[in-house]
Amino acid sequence: MDGYMPLLFLVVLIIIAFSVIFSFIPLRLWIAALAAGVRVSIITLIGMRLRRVIPAKVVEPLIKAIKAGLELSVNKLEGHYLAGGNVDRVVNALIAAQRADIELIFERAAAIDLAGRDVLQAVKMSVNPKVIETPIVAAVAKDGIELKAMARVTVRANIERLVGGAGEETIIARVGEGIVTTIGSSETHKAVLENPDTISHTVLNKGLDAGTAFEILSIDIADVDVGKNIGAKLQTDQAEADKRIAQAKAEERRALAVAREQEMKASVQQMRAKVVEAEAEVPQALASALREGKLGVMDYYNLQNILADTQMRDTISKMGKSEDRPSGEEGR
Repeated sequence: MDGYMPLLFLVVLIIIAFSVIFSFIPLRLWIAALAAGVRVSIITLIGMRLRRVIPAKVVEPLIKAIKAGLELSVNKLEGHYLAGGNVDRVVNALIAAQRADIELIFERAAAIDLAGRDVLQAVKMSVNPKVIETPIVAAVAKDGIELKAMARVTVRANIERLVGGAGEETIIARVGEGIVTTIGSSETHKAVLENPDTISHTVLNKGLDAGTAFEILSIDIADVDVGKNIGAKLQTDQAEADKRIAQAKAEERRALAVAREQEMKASVQQMRAKVVEAEAEVPQALASALREGKLGVMDYYNLQNILADTQMRDTISKMGKSEDRPSGEEGR
């Protein structure tokens, strides 16, 4: 019994050692690669472990690529993995491009992937173009009528310009600008409604896909609706503004007239005050003239008769004017 203990301990140690080795060395992956005709040494797999690379993330896409007829090396795929790229997506894009007869090399596909774009989706868009629907774009024709248009833009990914090329937002903005320009240059809104394809032809000929990651295949006007009469509204607003300006000027003139009237009333009041002041001095002047002998008693009586006669004539003239008024004016 004591002789079996060291043997059992040795067997346990061997089992533990093989478990550690097999967990560190992906033997199953090595056998799968060897069976697929992909030559990957054990040393290479161990080096991946030491470089903190998951061997399956590199070897399995490599097996897929070799089976598809692509010529790739494990060093390229491992380098792309270490750079933070998605190796499996790049290999799938290369396979799809090969099947679709699209020229795409590994370096360009890796650059597109590292740039943050989905290279596999780009290849799919090259085979199956995508339709981008623009939002409703409002523009005003020369006759002042507003038109609201919506377009569908069919685009195909341009793999050559995926790195550094503008995205879908630029395409939508350029198409919207082209729609506004085309409608704005139309003489009447009826011309646009009769031939909406003129918008698509004009916009398409502007080369809106320059500098973008897409190639515009067609621009189709999906819907055109008549909006507000912007010209009439602008004229109405202008007339209202002119009316307010005229009212303000009239109010200014009225205020000036009122100010002048107040000044005249103040002047008249001053003159009346001076007259009253002068009239107050008349009795004193008469008394002084009587005392000094410059004015006789008969002269004074004649002056009083003249004043009385003047007041009587003034009263009679006022009574005659009141009798000549129409009955309607008397009631008022």
